[in-house]
Amino acid sequence: MDRIRTGKGPRGAVTRLRVRIRGQVQGVGFRPFVHGLAHRFGLTGWVLNDGEGVLAEVQGEMQGNALDVFLAALNAEAPPLARIDAVESTPIPSLAGEAGFAIRASQAGSVTTGVGPDAAVCPACLAELFDPRDRRYRYPFLNCTHCGPRFTITRRLPYDRPQTSMAGFPLCPDCAAEYADPTNRRFHAQPTACPACGPALSHPIAAILAALSAGKIVAIKGLGGFHLACNAFDAEAVARLRARKQRNGKPFALMVANAASAERFAEVSADERTLLEGIARPVVLLRRGSPLTPTLAPDIAPDLAWLGVMLPYTPIHHLLFHEAAGRPEGTAWLDQPQDLTLVMTSANPGGEPLAIGNAEAHRRLEGIADLIVDHDRDILVRADDSVVRMVAGAPAFLRRGRGHVPVPIRLLRAVPPVLAVGGHLKATVCLTRGDEAFLSQHIGDLDNAATLNFLEETVAHLRRILDVEPVAVAHDLHPDFQSTRFAESLGLPTMPVQHHHAHIAAVLAEHGVDGPSLGLALDGFGLGADGGSWGGEMLLVDGPRFERLGHLAPLAQPGGDAAARQPWRMAAAALARMGRAAEIGPRLGAHGPAEGVRRMIEAGFNAPPTSSCGRWFDAACGLLGVRAVAGFEGEAPMALESLVRTPTVLEGGWRIADGVLDLTPLLESLLQINAQDGADRFHGTLAVALVDWAMPELAARGFDRIALSGGCLMNAVLAEGLTAGFRRRGITALLPRRAPANDGGLSLGQAWVAALTVLANCAK
Repeated sequence: MDRIRTGKGPRGAVTRLRVRIRGQVQGVGFRPFVHGLAHRFGLTGWVLNDGEGVLAEVQGEMQGNALDVFLAALNAEAPPLARIDAVESTPIPSLAGEAGFAIRASQAGSVTTGVGPDAAVCPACLAELFDPRDRRYRYPFLNCTHCGPRFTITRRLPYDRPQTSMAGFPLCPDCAAEYADPTNRRFHAQPTACPACGPALSHPIAAILAALSAGKIVAIKGLGGFHLACNAFDAEAVARLRARKQRNGKPFALMVANAASAERFAEVSADERTLLEGIARPVVLLRRGSPLTPTLAPDIAPDLAWLGVMLPYTPIHHLLFHEAAGRPEGTAWLDQPQDLTLVMTSANPGGEPLAIGNAEAHRRLEGIADLIVDHDRDILVRADDSVVRMVAGAPAFLRRGRGHVPVPIRLLRAVPPVLAVGGHLKATVCLTRGDEAFLSQHIGDLDNAATLNFLEETVAHLRRILDVEPVAVAHDLHPDFQSTRFAESLGLPTMPVQHHHAHIAAVLAEHGVDGPSLGLALDGFGLGADGGSWGGEMLLVDGPRFERLGHLAPLAQPGGDAAARQPWRMAAAALARMGRAAEIGPRLGAHGPAEGVRRMIEAGFNAPPTSSCGRWFDAACGLLGVRAVAGFEGEAPMALESLVRTPTVLEGGWRIADGVLDLTPLLESLLQINAQDGADRFHGTLAVALVDWAMPELAARGFDRIALSGGCLMNAVLAEGLTAGFRRRGITALLPRRAPANDGGLSLGQAWVAALTVLANCAK
């Protein structure tokens, strides 16, 4: 809670307060919660939803502090899915003869509240799901005010059933009675339903499980879209899924019944268990543990030390595990290890957005899925699963989606409404409203028409659900990005924001940092202010302005963009930088046209220089033989990180001159050691070198903190090495937490820079 304003009358007098509650307070059972508190403390009045949140009037005698206790309880006892940002109370004239406390119908108006994210099935609903005596026994769509779909079924606010995809399912008498009963946890639970009146699944759970057990690939409709599922122990089924989906080497996520089941093949810390079991139920990256018998299919996460694991979050998921367990009664089995382990990956063939509609799924997934399981509750908003990992003692997003969107990121101050449309890869959009920034779900790479349409859908939905008309649109500096062209098509004033400025600004925005700050932006590519290829930058950022203080030494990119997909080319560039161009052919000739690449580098033809930290990672991977060619962005560095045991430091492994950090000595040393030792040395030395590079600038300005961002900060070994290294020097390293470090967080930084620019222009 951010603030409470109260108004009091004389002790013993009848006093009436108008109470405004702001935050995530719709669709979470807040009105019945207020109703219950009023009855407990003997207060009269009413409560309703409106565009600003929840509004109530409460009346009672001040004798006994009933109103004070009521206000305190609003925060202390709020429903589990609620987030209270402010409680504001104002004395108003009392009403004579008022009796009882009413829950009034919602009122329309200017929207300043928000709908909550989708939430995993709560314990009370699970108890009903597995109770043969309950009327919702094994019903695939049960939910209440404490759980179930929210964001993905909502068209607009206020959050009421007619505004959701449940509008076409009239309540049966039993559900209607629960819905109208303030003492029932389904009171005004907008998605509530039962077998008599709610959505229906297209296939029996037993048939779905039988298909999975027989090695079939099954498409299953979830909350934010369809998943493609198969048996994780069936190597042939997993390989077939990878081939049909054309997924290259990208790892698949797994779904298991509970944390105890995950511990059969992965290490699960207390913090990771908390993430797994939380109401958001993201995919959590866990380090592999002792192998199972039978072992997981090798194609799930080839050559990676981490597995992405999630727990069931819809009744359909739970019912699959319940069926596999033999339909035990009660919930005790939910804590016991279960054998069933499923690959559960987004149903988005060819890099397009995931499928959400029934007809769309049957059209797009034909030839991929052997069985398509749908239902008749529409998904209105696409939302991939969120992906998180523990980094330096706290969760960090790799992808922000279902379960976390559209929870806003609180800004340091209220700013004008600005839209930001991100970059080209891992695109998201961001819309500001007051002192909140609403970062969208993961949209994807903007290299096909379907994803561009998804970008437009997402912008339109955010503007509608937040009731915000932006005064400007921010975009990347690159003129040829599809996001830039989209921004220019909106008819709003456009504001280009340099890529790495946006990366650092995103971290400063979420941490509420004001004033000049130093930042290291470490990523793959961003167009620089000088038109060059940047990616390893030391920036001084002061709100809407930045200054480039230093960068990593440039490496050639032979073949341009091809070098990012073929690490052997960056290894060739590194050899040339060492003065060992003659070794390019003998060392790398097996991977491609090495002599042609050597001539390209020496002639400076189609080999533009880049300061990218990601390309230094690629060079290390190529030299160590970790990956010659990558099937997807970041694959080679991920494989290199997986080899790390204990980072080591090569003394003299770097040079610093005129703000340029040169890691050539480090790369040259990798020619004499194996991949395992090389991974330890590269990570350990890089972290120490980056700290050594930044410290003089921090000391000169008297700064005690530094912001770190960019795709390379997805690497936990590097992020933790930097955090610890700066801590030893008395510096606090600020890492991305609420938004991804990669380009998924770019729109947040763009929005913050653009909003501050608008403020500065208004002040002139």
